[in-house]
Amino acid sequence: MSIKNEDETSICKEKSFQAFFNTHASLLRNFLYYKFGNLNDVDDIVQDAFIKLWKNCSKVSSATAKSYLFKTAINQSTSLLRHNTVKLKHQKEVRYINNDASSESPEFILEEKEFKLKLEKAISALPDRQREVFLLNRIEKKTYREIAELSDVSVKAIEKLMHKALLKLRSNIKNIP
Repeated sequence: MSIKNEDETSICKEKSFQAFFNTHASLLRNFLYYKFGNLNDVDDIVQDAFIKLWKNCSKVSSATAKSYLFKTAINQSTSLLRHNTVKLKHQKEVRYINNDASSESPEFILEEKEFKLKLEKAISALPDRQREVFLLNRIEKKTYREIAELSDVSVKAIEKLMHKALLKLRSNIKNIP
């Protein structure tokens, strides 16, 4: 039996856990999306990881709660990817609000929606590292240097990954019906 100090049990307090959730849920969700690419499963994995943390809060100190949460979520994501027979079915619901919809033809709107779906399929088909670099750069607006620091690789490696991602995206968009 181990002796617990106040810090180790504080994550078990509802207010502390709620504050921890508010601080880390969005961060964890974005991390998993960039790493694994499938938004439909990410929300479930985040929720499951927090549930597991809550159930094991007495065994996890406040200092290690974030790493426990991320490790749990990564393990769940990896298991889910292994379980799926189809690689990264990307079915992100596109919510498009167009303030000037009356001036655009229905054909244009349809073509735009079809292109967005093609782009999403092409992004989800990218290898993990390429997709992660692409989304961090184009969505999160991070520089190659910032991405390199996050990934512990050189800027040149990030440039190569981005170049390969762009080439593959162009090729995939042309080939997707």
